[in-house]
Amino acid sequence: MTTANLIIDRAGPRTTLTLNRPHRLNALDAALVEELTAAFEAAARDGTRLLAVRGAGRGFSAGFDFTDLEHQSEGDLVLRFIRLEQLLQVVASAPFMTMVLVHGPCYGAAADLVAACALRIGTADTHFRMPGLRFGIALGTTRLARLVGTDAARALLSTSRVFDAEEARRIGFLTRIAAHDDWLELTEQATADATELSADSLSRMLALTRNAAAGDDSAALAALVNTLAVPGLKARIAAYLASLKQSAPSR
Repeated sequence: MTTANLIIDRAGPRTTLTLNRPHRLNALDAALVEELTAAFEAAARDGTRLLAVRGAGRGFSAGFDFTDLEHQSEGDLVLRFIRLEQLLQVVASAPFMTMVLVHGPCYGAAADLVAACALRIGTADTHFRMPGLRFGIALGTTRLARLVGTDAARALLSTSRVFDAEEARRIGFLTRIAAHDDWLELTEQATADATELSADSLSRMLALTRNAAAGDDSAALAALVNTLAVPGLKARIAAYLASLKQSAPSR
């Protein structure tokens, strides 16, 4: 099944979602966020044991889609960021195993999506950047800190620098580096592993191990809303995008 922006492929107990906006480097516009949310919610009801996410084209995703920023109100932007955080919470709390397969560029909200998945595999050419705090948005910040530790998270977020696959694996942001040719074998093995337990036991195991490390998702949403409530959101984003045009293309 294919929606406007998302290819959904079901094969037995495995569901694969492919971000399908390659002309926009799979940037997360409002429609794609809603389609992803709906796909994860459907997978929670249809017997999926492993859900894998990947991107079409030259890279995984450019993150939040800022196209036509001038035509969006601050209210539109606030709602989009809130819906993104709600998507991340749906992913992080999924009752099935989640896996993300990343290649090439992966920025901003897309990197937050990676952090929300249980198995995080990237090719050697993958590179990440999390620039949200450059324009005052705390999206996924606590989730990143829980994943890689406080010191590593602060080092990444304070400069919003690009980090590569090897560094991502070293700090625990990626669980493995693997060539694209190995992805099928890895997803098949992950699917087999995800069916070792009954559906109820898998869901219970994920919930118990998640609770051992997770913080309060409502607090994460509140932190995001507090940053969104600061006046001038649209102007801050516009200034950030202008700064990108003046700098080297390392975003």
